[in-house]
Amino acid sequence: MTSKLVLLTLAATASAMELTPSTWDEHTAGKTVFLKFFAPWCGHCKAMKPAWDSLMNEYESSETILIADVDCIGEGKALCETVGVKGFPSVKYGDPAALEDYEGARDLATLKTFAADLKPVCNVATLENCDESQSTTIGELKKDDIDALESKVKAHDDEKTSIENTFQVGVKGLQSKYEKLTKEKDVSLGVLAKSSNIGLVKGVMAHKKGSKEEL
Repeated sequence: MTSKLVLLTLAATASAMELTPSTWDEHTAGKTVFLKFFAPWCGHCKAMKPAWDSLMNEYESSETILIADVDCIGEGKALCETVGVKGFPSVKYGDPAALEDYEGARDLATLKTFAADLKPVCNVATLENCDESQSTTIGELKKDDIDALESKVKAHDDEKTSIENTFQVGVKGLQSKYEKLTKEKDVSLGVLAKSSNIGLVKGVMAHKKGSKEEL
């Protein structure tokens, strides 16, 4: 039994796909990707490894979906920097050139459900996967030069940063207000307890009830 488990573990490890800058283009071309960016020492990465490895094995032969790992401490470090990984594990999906953050749960059942809903990627190299509107947009974008396209990307990224900063400021404001209200509540409850002598009131009430029951 033990030997079978060892063989299964070795098989799973052998079939795992780990992307590096030198293999990225080859393995992601024309595919929708679902990627785990990890660090070998990361506890949360180790915790989700069995579920993720199982998912990779399931999609190993897929011609449209790529499930893979990227080691942000090892050979995949440059990829992690390029896509803006800020913590481990970071799970991203979609078009290899425009990855989106996966925010769902990391158990096998949830990961499998999400992967099953992934659609073939639409981009300039896979126009057969695009609808009419997307094809028209790509056609228009191809008329732009590199500077114009870079300007569009920068405008998007600046707006995204602005939205995220506004959110963070709002959260800090809520946290500050929460702490202020908590302190005010604690002070008010303390004043109420002292002014009402509630402890003594309840003690006397309990004493009277006990005396009444004895009668």
